[in-house]
Amino acid sequence: MYGWMGKILRVDLSHGTTREVPLDEEVARLYIGGRGLGARIVFDEVGPGTDPLGPGNRVVIATGPLTGTLAPASGRFSLSTKAPLTGAIHDSNAGGSWGVTFKKTGYDAVVIEGRADAPMCLEITDAGASLKDARDLWGKDTKETVQTLLERAGKSANVLCIGPAGENLVKIASISVDGHRALARGGVGAVLGSKNLKAIVVMGGWKPAIKDAEMFEFACYESGKWLKANPVTSQGLPEFGTSVLVNLMNASGIFPTRNFRQNQFEHAYSISGEEITDRLLVRKAACWGCPIACARRIRLDGAEVEGPEYESVWALGAECGIFDLEAVAEANLLCNRLGVDTISAGVTIGCLMEMSESGLIDYPARFGDAGAVLDLLGKIAYRDGIGDELAEGSRRFAEKHDAPHLAMQVKGLELPAYDPRGMKAQGLAFATSNRGACHLRANMLGPEVLGIPKRVDRFASRAKAGLLIVAQNSFAVLDSLSVCKFASFALGDEFFARLLSAATGIKYSAQELQVVGERIWNLERLYNLREGFSRRDDTLPVRILSEPVPSGPTAGQVVDLEPMLDEYYRSRGWDENGVPAQRKLAQLGLEGA
Repeated sequence: MYGWMGKILRVDLSHGTTREVPLDEEVARLYIGGRGLGARIVFDEVGPGTDPLGPGNRVVIATGPLTGTLAPASGRFSLSTKAPLTGAIHDSNAGGSWGVTFKKTGYDAVVIEGRADAPMCLEITDAGASLKDARDLWGKDTKETVQTLLERAGKSANVLCIGPAGENLVKIASISVDGHRALARGGVGAVLGSKNLKAIVVMGGWKPAIKDAEMFEFACYESGKWLKANPVTSQGLPEFGTSVLVNLMNASGIFPTRNFRQNQFEHAYSISGEEITDRLLVRKAACWGCPIACARRIRLDGAEVEGPEYESVWALGAECGIFDLEAVAEANLLCNRLGVDTISAGVTIGCLMEMSESGLIDYPARFGDAGAVLDLLGKIAYRDGIGDELAEGSRRFAEKHDAPHLAMQVKGLELPAYDPRGMKAQGLAFATSNRGACHLRANMLGPEVLGIPKRVDRFASRAKAGLLIVAQNSFAVLDSLSVCKFASFALGDEFFARLLSAATGIKYSAQELQVVGERIWNLERLYNLREGFSRRDDTLPVRILSEPVPSGPTAGQVVDLEPMLDEYYRSRGWDENGVPAQRKLAQLGLEGA
């Protein structure tokens, strides 16, 4: 095979065994890899009612045919599973260089099942795989774990691991990737913790074969030119990182503040990308093979560490009413070391803060209290006191205290840093996302705010479904290739079709990639329907639906969701309840799914 490595590693933790199986070429053609391959395996092997934290759940870590090639921004990989936070099918995506090294071991994916009797570490090299005792690592944070494993394996290795939050089955636990990237959402860290799998170490030297090297090199060159010509990928993101969005979103009245009670933060500039650059930046950083270089290395308390991304700056800053930049950076660092999802942690703490200020709960945490945030993050990771309740996520926490309307979540997954009342298509994207509220299933920032590829009225509710569906399909493909979504600010589907065709020797058009994305999206939908999800779950928090924005550029706005859902379902070829029609399934080759 070209592009793909042609092998999958199967690991059974219950029996302590590993084995190789060939990658099904037809499955690869239909689902590409990464998220698509993971969705197919999870759908086939994680049956209805499976406990996400039980041995029957699967963890599928997969790269795509572009991972580790010359294709720009292609250093990514996906992890797919059934999420403990939501009960829905889920994938998390990360950059860095772990995925590239994993592919160099000769595998396209590793499928992990069962549960080990004691903490284990999975080591994968180009000579094979083995399970090693990791009891001495249990209890260590992610920084300590990475350092220890690199001392043992060598600096050429890459390490994926969980921290205390994953060990304690915190439902908002993340997985650290080399200590400075994360597979963050849905509680994926708890899934590894439930399997007693502390870490996965990879070392390899193989390279994917390219079918048409000359055409591939030219397609990479052309893609690089477009990335350099686009102001977002050549100036905004490299100069100020992802937090360049803070001031823009705040000025537009889309920057959620204090648990979405407002959508402008009076201290936004204090936590912006510009301020990070002026006060804390040491140097820019990039994932493997990425020309954009949006990551930030900052100086904090005398040490050089990874700086917070836009979502983390928001969740641990404006969402909690905090504008002390160093405190936000410290909270971000603590989340990384404990293995906690910054978005879910910040939103869940914001929910607590509102309940506390409203007298619904007796706990000393108020908006603007940075010390409380740092204290609560530790409590969450170790399930200490009220942290045991917060560790279940905002939906369960708010329901327990009879205030479900204060949980800013969809399907159990906390909303990210975009107020849908000022971006109506983004609201529809949150509501219909298969993994819950997520800006990475489809981000409507381009058309609704930046005017990329063209500007649409962000307050309009009608005629948004088609635009959203194209974006959802495209993002499913990018996650399967696996390529960073930031590249899509400059590159359309036709670029990725050319890259994929040259790499694999299989002819794909832009239209055919849309069909692949649609196939993946519908398969994920079928999984969730099988688990009992329905139209009632394709919704938004009550606050977003019924509480008008109090002031600013989006004053008076709410999301009128139901007509948008009707239009979306019709455009998808689903019935009024959101169930894909048999005709649609037949078109996508999903008749028997």
